[in-house]
Amino acid sequence: MSRHVAIVTDSTAYLPQGTMERHGITAVPLTVVLGDRALEEGTEITARSLAQALQKRRPVTTSRPSPQAFAEHYREVAESGATGIVSLHLSAELSGTYDAAVMAAREAPVPVRVVDTGMIAMALGFCALAAAETAEAGGTVDEAVTAAEKRAAGTSAYFYVDTLDYLRRGGRIGAAQALFGSALAVKPLLKLVGGRIEPLEKVRTASRAIARLEEIAADRAGSAPVDIAVHHLSAPDRASALADRLRARVTGLADLHVSEVGAVIGAHTGPGLLGVVVSPR
Repeated sequence: MSRHVAIVTDSTAYLPQGTMERHGITAVPLTVVLGDRALEEGTEITARSLAQALQKRRPVTTSRPSPQAFAEHYREVAESGATGIVSLHLSAELSGTYDAAVMAAREAPVPVRVVDTGMIAMALGFCALAAAETAEAGGTVDEAVTAAEKRAAGTSAYFYVDTLDYLRRGGRIGAAQALFGSALAVKPLLKLVGGRIEPLEKVRTASRAIARLEEIAADRAGSAPVDIAVHHLSAPDRASALADRLRARVTGLADLHVSEVGAVIGAHTGPGLLGVVVSPR
């Protein structure tokens, strides 16, 4: 953790634990409600157990952290020596996490800048990394926020899902948009637009959809220095193969992360998810 500016995010950033420790980034967990049990993402529920629950059609919902959870976290960070905090979170269009952080920031013992990145998963994670690197170089709170916002502005996130049913049930995509993927059993490709999940293209088969996902991501990456993350839920072989193909064709690739999403994002996408985040440096 920086002695001056600390970087806080939430559990949906899905940053590798080693990366978080190396850069002093901390995360406040969201909650998955499985039946009548409320479980913290990352510690009390795994992606595998979430996928099993979804396949058994058990009721699954998600919940933001409480303002109290943020307040306690900010207090601990301040006690560790931070004189300012940048708190970066998933899109406010998809979660109340940002609002809870804003409420807690008002009572924090040190100044806290709360940022709605408009991102999810490693699209959020790359923003947190940009802020942390700026803080490590001696940057101020404002400079760390600027670095995160600049990274967010250039980052794109694309998704393939086997079905839009999970997004529809969770209210993350409208009923009319859900019809986009149900007609003729097409396979939907989605994109993060303005912090919302929007339909991008309809493709007839899963294999063609994944090939198209690769093509879109590679075109977006171009030849300039770029970081890429490949996410999945219960589809490690698909994710690994897609990552290998992107590694071979993206000439400006700097870092490539492959990871399974956690329970919160998984609850809204369902098993079979493949996602690609393209984040120019």
